[in-house]
Amino acid sequence: QLQLVESGGGLVQPGGSLRLSCAASGFTLDSYCIGWFRQAPGKERERVSCISSSGSTLYADSVKGRFTISRDNAKNTVDLQMNSLKPEDTAVYYCAAERFGLCVPPYDYWGQGTQVTVSS
Repeated sequence: QLQLVESGGGLVQPGGSLRLSCAASGFTLDSYCIGWFRQAPGKERERVSCISSSGSTLYADSVKGRFTISRDNAKNTVDLQMNSLKPEDTAVYYCAAERFGLCVPPYDYWGQGTQVTVSS
């Protein structure tokens, strides 16, 4: 069974950091594009970042310079390091896999999401 599982969410104060991890089972991530998305209450889902099969990365303007996406092929994971967190980063974060590795929608597999709350 092909599955993505996110971990690492939680409650953090403004200015703090969290590291999210997306782990795959049933397939290897290295040939896929992996995207991190988020959805806040009452808002549309947005793509935060993605990494292609060749290692190219993209970031939303709202997170550039604060978030970093990276692969660990040995662990079959893709991580999202989030620094200088702001209350507006509060959302459920999802990872997704796109099978052609190009980061062009649609994404084929989705995780269940992990909650990130930035609050004092």
